[in-house]
Amino acid sequence: MSPAAEIANTVAPIATAVAAMMTAANLGPRVTGWGFVVFTVGSVAWTVLGLATGQGSLVWANGFLFLVNLVGIYRWLGREAKLDDGARLAMERSERSAAPTLFSSSILQGCPIHDASGTVIGHASGAMLEQETGRVSYLLAREGGVAGVGEKLHALPWDAVDARDGVLHARLDGAGLGGLPEVDPEHWPTRAPALAS
Repeated sequence: MSPAAEIANTVAPIATAVAAMMTAANLGPRVTGWGFVVFTVGSVAWTVLGLATGQGSLVWANGFLFLVNLVGIYRWLGREAKLDDGARLAMERSERSAAPTLFSSSILQGCPIHDASGTVIGHASGAMLEQETGRVSYLLAREGGVAGVGEKLHALPWDAVDARDGVLHARLDGAGLGGLPEVDPEHWPTRAPALAS
């Protein structure tokens, strides 16, 4: 094998594995976008390896994936990153104006939830809004687990949350999210349980 093929043989699987973790983690538009950049490096390496070893199907498949990855880069590092920047800028401007302070729903998914001491106790996994008013009724908060395995879900009433500086702050007692009933992922409640005063 040529030196280029040897390098490609090492880079291709590593880049593909790292990119898959970056995009699957769903850590925001920029991380996902950079995941597609790493996927592109992997596609190029797989193509070089395919050319060096005479594997035409590997070349064709990764040529197509190269184009798909370019679309991913455009979408996540271009369009989605601009939308994220726009939302954050509107939030910052609203904090300095007489208008109501805004919090973007686009950054809600995966947003960390902090307790009173500033410790991350979970992450937002979704929200339920009242149809008539558009008011957030509750957050679906997830805690624990790895990649969704072993995590627990809880309905956190919106009136127990302060949303500021792009972070959620929960007003909970020492039991944290674990003090709330667990939610079945297929059967979200119609309303969050009332918190003890």
